[in-house]
Amino acid sequence: MLRDFTMFTSSLWNFLCRRKLRKINVDFKKSYVKAIKSQDKHYKYTTSLHYQYSLLLANLSNLITMSDQIVLIDPNVDPYGYLGIIRNADGSITRPDLPTRSFPTPTADHDSSVFTKDVVINPAKDTWARIFIPREVVNSEDKLPLVVYFHGGGFVMAVTVDTLILQKFCATLVAEIPAIIVSVDYRYAPENRLPAAYDDCMESLHWIKNTTDDLLKKYADFSKCFLLGTSAGGNIAYHVGLCVAGVSEQLKPLEIKGLILHHGFFGGNERTKSELRLAHDKILSLNVSDIMWELGLPIGSDRDHPYCNPVMEIRSNENLLDRVKIQGLKILMIDCDGDPLIDRQIELLKVLKEKGVQVVDSFSEGGLHGCEFFDDMKLKDMALVVKEFVRA
Repeated sequence: MLRDFTMFTSSLWNFLCRRKLRKINVDFKKSYVKAIKSQDKHYKYTTSLHYQYSLLLANLSNLITMSDQIVLIDPNVDPYGYLGIIRNADGSITRPDLPTRSFPTPTADHDSSVFTKDVVINPAKDTWARIFIPREVVNSEDKLPLVVYFHGGGFVMAVTVDTLILQKFCATLVAEIPAIIVSVDYRYAPENRLPAAYDDCMESLHWIKNTTDDLLKKYADFSKCFLLGTSAGGNIAYHVGLCVAGVSEQLKPLEIKGLILHHGFFGGNERTKSELRLAHDKILSLNVSDIMWELGLPIGSDRDHPYCNPVMEIRSNENLLDRVKIQGLKILMIDCDGDPLIDRQIELLKVLKEKGVQVVDSFSEGGLHGCEFFDDMKLKDMALVVKEFVRA
């Protein structure tokens, strides 16, 4: 039941975010959190769930000016609809509802403890970033660690830095660590297949290195930089981290100290036990994962491509991680056993340790893919884990 409700709220939230219906989004989030907090007590949760479901529908009574109806999309039934795309007969895709944004965006009104500023990375590619700074350090002399964040979306979904759930996620981490976060946008696949996302995110690091932005120069400690990514963003953090290890001198004064892989999106031709166990997951079903890899990888590649299956690449290239070890890069892996990708994380963790890489894990019971976006307590717990890693 929790996964059904999460699927509904995720789809609905994406719908609302794309249309910039901020007030309804706030009511929606409050309703979701009340329901999610009750999940540990089945009867109480069930009662709360039906109540919150009714409340959500009531909140939507004024929404129908933009759409005749909102449809619950099951990824196992309509994976392309779930991804927000239409697959055409010739194999191309159409995006019927791309998100729009106003630039620049003022300080986020949902969290007065955080100051935000938008910056252009590459106008030709329409890539940009949002800087998050704890308001308490503005006008102080303190410098904070710098975290560069890469969002998820399976390389395919039209997620942007401006997506509402990313704002709360970044704002919470900024306040709890505390740190400066630069949340980076990148181009979608299949219009721009991998390694385009890696290239865009690597370009963002060079932008930070050369920035003239007063806020970053004044408050960010460039000598303590960490790459954090969720899902596909975790994949990006890993691959960009490998690249950084080979060109570290070119990025100075920016020094990457560690990688944080949050529910990293990896795959392979051979299915893992967790993928089979959760094949029909309502958040990250196996068919949706396969489609995202089909659309994201270079044409003609399978899921054992190094972009998808890092374990196979590590085992076939004895020297791949040498520079990672020389640079002293440390890696934190965060996941839960309710994520279909958990076995991928465990396997990667094991191989990294075998190769002598400094890696630690924070694997929890229960949960689901990206659960920290929907559960305030889990987000707080994650923030504490990241804080300990960054401050170590």
